Amino acid sequence: MSDVLNDELAYQILEIVNEIPEGKVVTYGQIAGMIGRKNNSRLVGKVLSKAEYYGDYPCHRVVNHNGRLAPGFEMQEALLKSEGVILKDNGHVDLKKYQWNI
Repeated sequence: MSDVLNDELAYQILEIVNEIPEGKVVTYGQIAGMIGRKNNSRLVGKVLSKAEYYGDYPCHRVVNHNGRLAPGFEMQEALLKSEGVILKDNGHVDLKKYQWNI
């Protein structure tokens, strides 16, 4: 990873992801704020796209600020549904119902 995306930062992000309860979601922005980088939600997304190199983490529980699923993450919807998360008609997660308020 680059200087900005070092292993320490990746593990900070992934530790938070690992804490998300089953059936709940958080946003990239929430995680960015929790690591003191509130304007770096894309950085969080970058780390999550490489999470498989660090181990097994429930990255499917992270969505964008509108509840939209990650583009190209084909299994995300099925994984969320298996945890009881029902998507709205537009395919987004209802953040009022499923967002984990840390």
